[in-house]
Amino acid sequence: MLIFGWGNPSRGDDALGPALIERLEAALPRHPEWGDVILLTDFQLRPEHALDLEGRSRVLFVDASVSCAAPFAFGRIEPVRDFGYTTHAMKPEALLAVFRQITGGDPPPAWLLTVRGESFELGEPLSHIARGNLDAAAGHAESLLSGAWPHPD
Repeated sequence: MLIFGWGNPSRGDDALGPALIERLEAALPRHPEWGDVILLTDFQLRPEHALDLEGRSRVLFVDASVSCAAPFAFGRIEPVRDFGYTTHAMKPEALLAVFRQITGGDPPPAWLLTVRGESFELGEPLSHIARGNLDAAAGHAESLLSGAWPHPD
């Protein structure tokens, strides 16, 4: 399975996706029951990332948001062809559609874990509120890895 967190670590709470990946990476050696987990981070989603989905049993995308409910939102996502995306602003649903377009097959089941952020200023660290939201989201991600996945249908 693949867990992909994206965001800019130099922009305050935009670092929530990569920060969650760092937490899981630190916990991975203590949890052999999680199985074969690939952790990936980047500043943003790009069409090239569709190739990272190949051969995965499921995918969890992780991002920060100012508009989701605190502490986080979690839900299944489906491919959505988005003609408006650029290489600088791509949604995970569009990435799933790119996978379908380039491979001719269905993408793996995918979910989005969106962590509530408050401050996205350049040069700022994670806000106090975002750290608490990150704790809750990391706990949820760990429970998923321990077997609490919703059925993909």
